[in-house]
Amino acid sequence: MNETGVAIDFIGITKTYKSGALEVPVLHGIDMRVMRGEYVAIMGPSGSGKSTLMNIIGCLDRPTSGTYRLEGEDVSRLDDNALAALRLRKLGFVFQGFNLLARTDALKNVGLPLFYAGVGSRERARRAMAVLEEVGLSDRARHRPSELSGGQQQRVAIARALINDPAVLLADEPTGNLDTKTSADIMAVFDQLHAGGRTIIMVTHDENIARNARRIIRLIDGLVVADDVIQGARSLTGS
Repeated sequence: MNETGVAIDFIGITKTYKSGALEVPVLHGIDMRVMRGEYVAIMGPSGSGKSTLMNIIGCLDRPTSGTYRLEGEDVSRLDDNALAALRLRKLGFVFQGFNLLARTDALKNVGLPLFYAGVGSRERARRAMAVLEEVGLSDRARHRPSELSGGQQQRVAIARALINDPAVLLADEPTGNLDTKTSADIMAVFDQLHAGGRTIIMVTHDENIARNARRIIRLIDGLVVADDVIQGARSLTGS
């Protein structure tokens, strides 16, 4: 049963990778709770475990031990098919590299998760246009990625992540391929989504980007070393 308002709950999460007889521990007993509607940045140096942590949150990898509950559901107990269904239903992903289909227009790129969910073409188009409008890109619906700027491509990727109305939006270095001005535009989109009640978890190496979140969790050597609420969290847009 879900405790009221809890989106993500990690209890004693560890992760150890094995290569033959070699064991490489990466996460060492992570306890972490993210409430619905929170905007959290995860930071840490290379090798700190932040990418592994994000992969486990996104159900792309499994913990070695510990309990992970996503909106009250014990993810640790699910088989691969159930995990895939959960990802499609409750998680939205935004990547540094956009990951758009080059020969497909924005509308169809955005609707792709609904295609895999078996939703009909007319309903896919309707819902895809609605989320493109939410990120300010409905006028580019029929453009292919090569006809869009980097910032516009990332907006398409954000719209695609929103198409299933996910419980949690996961963003992995979402401004990593963008210049400063375009990064500010994209962070403004995230600000708007957070203001609308979205739960956002973002991995970034950039302190300036992280401070757009309302909470920063810092990892070093697979351990949480700081978990701070940002007072007066700001936007790169200056708002």
